[in-house]
Amino acid sequence: MGNRFFLLIAGLFSVLTAVAQPVQVSGLRCEYRSNPAGVQTLKPSLSWQLRSDSRNVMQTAYRILVADSPEALQAGKGTCWDSGRQLSDASIQVPYDGKPLAATQTYYWKVKVWDNRQHESAWSAVSSWQMGLLQPSDWKQARWIAYEKLADSLVNPLPTDGKKDIVTGGNVLPLFRKTVTVSKPVRQATLFMAGLGHFDLHLNGRKVGDHFMDAGWTKYDKEAQYVAFDLTRQLKAGENVLGAMLGNGFYYVPPVKGRYRKLKVMFGYPKMICRLAITYQDGTTADVVSDGSWKTAPSPITFSSIYGGEDYDANLEQAGWDQAGFSGTGWRPVLLTDGPPSLIAQSQEPLTVAETFEPKGSQILPSGDRVIDFGQNASGIVEVSVRGHRGDTVRIYPAELLKADGSVNQKASGSPFIFTYVLKGAGVETWRPQFTYYGFRYAQVHMSPVNPASHPELLAIKSLHIRNAAARIGDFSSSNDLFNRTNTLIDWAIKSNMVSVFTDCPHREKLGWLEELHLVGASVRYQYDIASLLKKAVHDMRTSQLPDGLIPEIAPEYVKFDWGGGIFRDSPEWGSSAIIVPWYLYQWFGEKNELADSYPMMQRYIAYLSTKANNHILSQGLGDWYDLGPKPPGVSQLTPMGVTGTAIYYYDLTIMEQIAAFLGKTADARRYKALADEVRQAFNNTFFNRETKQYATNSQTANAMALFMKLVEPQYEAAVVENLVADIRSRNNSLTAGDIGYRYLLRALENAGRSDVIYAMNNRSDVPGYGYQLAKGATALTESWQALPTVSNNHFMLGHLMEWFYAGLVGIKQDETSVAFKQTMIYPQPVGDVTRAQASYESPYGRIQCAWQRTGTTFEMTVVIPANTTATVYLPADGSRPVLEGGRAIKPVSHANGRAQVRIGSGTYRFRTRILP
Repeated sequence: MGNRFFLLIAGLFSVLTAVAQPVQVSGLRCEYRSNPAGVQTLKPSLSWQLRSDSRNVMQTAYRILVADSPEALQAGKGTCWDSGRQLSDASIQVPYDGKPLAATQTYYWKVKVWDNRQHESAWSAVSSWQMGLLQPSDWKQARWIAYEKLADSLVNPLPTDGKKDIVTGGNVLPLFRKTVTVSKPVRQATLFMAGLGHFDLHLNGRKVGDHFMDAGWTKYDKEAQYVAFDLTRQLKAGENVLGAMLGNGFYYVPPVKGRYRKLKVMFGYPKMICRLAITYQDGTTADVVSDGSWKTAPSPITFSSIYGGEDYDANLEQAGWDQAGFSGTGWRPVLLTDGPPSLIAQSQEPLTVAETFEPKGSQILPSGDRVIDFGQNASGIVEVSVRGHRGDTVRIYPAELLKADGSVNQKASGSPFIFTYVLKGAGVETWRPQFTYYGFRYAQVHMSPVNPASHPELLAIKSLHIRNAAARIGDFSSSNDLFNRTNTLIDWAIKSNMVSVFTDCPHREKLGWLEELHLVGASVRYQYDIASLLKKAVHDMRTSQLPDGLIPEIAPEYVKFDWGGGIFRDSPEWGSSAIIVPWYLYQWFGEKNELADSYPMMQRYIAYLSTKANNHILSQGLGDWYDLGPKPPGVSQLTPMGVTGTAIYYYDLTIMEQIAAFLGKTADARRYKALADEVRQAFNNTFFNRETKQYATNSQTANAMALFMKLVEPQYEAAVVENLVADIRSRNNSLTAGDIGYRYLLRALENAGRSDVIYAMNNRSDVPGYGYQLAKGATALTESWQALPTVSNNHFMLGHLMEWFYAGLVGIKQDETSVAFKQTMIYPQPVGDVTRAQASYESPYGRIQCAWQRTGTTFEMTVVIPANTTATVYLPADGSRPVLEGGRAIKPVSHANGRAQVRIGSGTYRFRTRILP
């Protein structure tokens, strides 16, 4: 099996250099997306990739043409920008530098490059971007329209957790419609629409696109997102009808008895605003905007809650409401109202239905209810097909777990959450919810017939997994089945919590807890293209920052957590995402603009932390949340308060020094360095025992964070590593670190060359950890290492091991001074009984691949490096035999510590070395 695997991988990678091809340009992207609409920056960042069958290919120059029509670009005219031949190797994040860009205008661009082989590429295929609406006047006097208005006295954009409701009852979920007459051929038609909380857009009887719960949720008292839809081919000559359905989302959480309600946020009742911009073939234009001429009526959705579920009464449907010729009897004029002060384009990918699960099994309970097992715990909704009489009702209770009696258990995930469908009695009826979702593996189906003698019939039921449509850009596999299943376990938690924010869980809270961004983001970015989603997260932090500089632990902040003296609002390990994530965006993707845009936020947060520090020690917050101590998991048990907060504070300051220097703010850089030195000294004085060489309680988290953050004085590093390893060995190779500490435990061990310890901790199922969760039947990563049924069973906060699979075990990482994998490091760490491992990662410059296998004392590895980048490969080698590449002996740059160092450029390489048995 091993040899066949390696030959297969080598064959897949083998685009070898038999015939050298000229360099090609592909993968054009604007603001991280291909052919985006709704671009809202006046200097969009442009990126492309180089393709070549030759080795060692580097770009030496580029030329970009941007035009306002495809015809001009085809004729070679850069009517908006001709960069000329620029002597540069830059191929990512190149800022547009042409004529001023106009709202709604589409721009077309292409690029050609020159390489270090004196090749000139052909022009790339044409790509485009469409500008969004850049300022309020671009909305052409469009108004927010609604069915009803929430009384100002009831608006509550930031409720305090635990306070009683001041209102009860649901709200009307509205329909809107508008007739649009098209009198001549259309060149381009784009609809820009915001609907709060979420909307489905219809045109001429059909839903437009495949998005789910547009647009992304935001801090609604400050802004809302809008989405751009290309309707050019869907508008027809004559009469057209625009229609919209709205749901509540986080904009309004209805206080209805008998339905789960985590928090009580009320920004207002649903409303929408839109502009349809039409350009005709003859060059004339027209605009259709939301205004008083639109009509509205209640929709068949009778209840919609992000936390409680959704109810739909098919008897309230109005056939043809979104088509021409509809009478509109009973519809009334819309209510003109106000909305958030700012409208911004949805820049992150939309939510879509990503996968479908059929039932894997079912059982009938004594009550007559049917319980369906879909086999996978995932974020999503159900789709049902039923047949019955008018008024028959189907209630579906989704859940992660089952009770002892076989019924569903929603106790730890938010109860009651219900999907309800009332039949109209017209043959086979198929329905799916539109404006809510849940995390579930099981669904309990309860039928309530109008006539007890004739039950409705469940014909089909599916689980539809919904998530952010970020592209998958990486994969991993190995000879270790437990590691492969662990990667899948983590992956399902990632997918289930990747929506328009990174949530903690897809059911009980659905909140954007911030520590996950910097702790698990390093894992997620290897498998998903999350640049735009991370940028949105940073923006959410900016809008949620408090006047005193505090970054709350959740963003967007929808609830003020006062419990425990504010420990769930002010924890440095969470708020520090405001500093760490923009820096990681730069390191991982070359994102420079976010550093400048977010710098004021970072400065204010650092200033806030300094006011909370006592002799430079920060002790507030949650600490190493959910570590493995003697008590049920929660606030840090094994690591004293102050260790993790102060270590993160120091890490923040070292990053701020680098960002300030990057931005040319030298005085700030000096100031942050000086403060960092003081914090480092205070940390060591407070927590380090120079006799035992241990930090604080000698917990795994305390020692590991001190090592990773470089708080340890160099002369003590080896001793602290030994203490760290000794603690793990003393516990029979089991972990104790929690949400905050485990990533740093893995990184500290990997950096110290002790992946053998990481292997020993994670290649087991008998103690709490990933294997233990799998042995307990988990299909997504759980909130607790112990897979407790009393907490969430779909949480991605402990998913740190995925980063080690890619960067440690397989060895794909980047040089410390590299940005966006311009200089890749391949440093595989074969450990334990793993005989082969492979991974691929689509970096901003192109795909990086590595596959290795060891057979006895022979180590073979195939590496693929994209054009316009270089790499340093560290091959395991005992030095007794030559290093071979492609069957020929090569001379490494160096040979030390059991590694042969080889420097390579782009291309495909096959290495063979001898290693110690």
